[in-house]
Amino acid sequence: MQMSLVTDSPVHSSSSDDFAAFLDASLDSGSSEETEDSDQLETQRVKRRKVDKMENIEELQDPTSLPPSLEQTAEASMKKDVCTHPGSFGEMCILCGQRLDADSGVTFGYIHKGLRLENDEIVRLRNTDMKNLLRHKKLYLVLDLDHTLLNSTQLIHMSPQEEYLKSQTDSLQDVSKGSLFMLSFMHMMTKLRPFVRAFLKEASELFEMYIYTMGDRAYALEMAKLLDPQREYFSSRVISRDDGTHRHQKGLDVVLGQESAVLILDDTENAWTKHKDNLILMERYHFFASSCHQFGFNCKSLSELKNDESETDGALVTILKVLKRVHGMFFDELEGNLVDRDVRQVLKTIRKEVLKGCKLVFSRVFPTGFQADNHLLWKMAEGLGATCLKELDPSVTHVVSTDAGTEKSRWAVKHKKFLVHPQWIEAANYLWQKQPEENFIVNQTKNP
Repeated sequence: MQMSLVTDSPVHSSSSDDFAAFLDASLDSGSSEETEDSDQLETQRVKRRKVDKMENIEELQDPTSLPPSLEQTAEASMKKDVCTHPGSFGEMCILCGQRLDADSGVTFGYIHKGLRLENDEIVRLRNTDMKNLLRHKKLYLVLDLDHTLLNSTQLIHMSPQEEYLKSQTDSLQDVSKGSLFMLSFMHMMTKLRPFVRAFLKEASELFEMYIYTMGDRAYALEMAKLLDPQREYFSSRVISRDDGTHRHQKGLDVVLGQESAVLILDDTENAWTKHKDNLILMERYHFFASSCHQFGFNCKSLSELKNDESETDGALVTILKVLKRVHGMFFDELEGNLVDRDVRQVLKTIRKEVLKGCKLVFSRVFPTGFQADNHLLWKMAEGLGATCLKELDPSVTHVVSTDAGTEKSRWAVKHKKFLVHPQWIEAANYLWQKQPEENFIVNQTKNP
């Protein structure tokens, strides 16, 4: 049985064990009120009959509890004797059983199949959950799966150099002790990213976490079992592509959290076109060869090299530090009302500290005729706090180029300025920290 997102939150408790019990309690409390109005009593009987009909709907064969704050809606509806229709199962109101317009509201199928909530109810639930979370000094964290927390491959796509992995997989009987799993029933193998278990444990103390993947629901649930076998981190907050409202896109409309308090960790920026300000872009985890090929890399994978990311200073270790910094600034450093704070502004502030004080000039990095300040690298550098210039002047600290032989590159060497490869900016972007320039030396291009 899938329990409610809000009910299963560590900062919430439910007053009912399942949805049917919730309805019974709500309706019984309404009908037990002393009244001499026979019409009102008849209304309660009608509602009871409608509820009885609802219990025959397929989606309600496996009842589930709903957010406790729906009780407020039920009580208000009983007092007014007019249902506010906060949501529906199978096109029928979750409170009174009346058939509703299927086009209204948003589907939350990952909480329970067939559940739709109306916009006003979504707003109210978000407000209620937000207050509870802030009281416990928590924010929301939405986590991608593939290339972020783990890497999977179909068995038929494994290279000959990866065959050795099949004899090194960990037991599915106790996944908490392993990181490499053979899922034969899905014809695939999955490798968890180093440090992921410690990452989830520490992050869960600061955030209420969601999984959001572009994989299908069956895959999402299997990966959640590997990452969270005790269901202590995500509960029912596992969102797949089947649960989204826009094809090939991820959106926070299916997340019951205020956008001003949501952080997103994902390796694909284009998946979040409407929420880029909430996004922390993750360095991709390419453990399997098929993953490298998927993104057009003609190189050996970590598994083929019999290597892996570091448990002590890998990508997840770095990002956890960023998450802690954001959380600390949000709760401890900002002034004013806690409810009015915005995690997106915190993220921008921290990013702008990374290359603060650096003045960059680019040399032969952009295509001829391309407007420099529209280029991704230019915007990335500015987002990290650097100042980008089109012409050289004494204040320039770095020349960014792929060729040490250009006029601007030679100027940098002559005037003892830093000459760095564009990857220096990209590394700072992923690691949220200015990197040693000597690690990004530019080689001189040889003339043919």
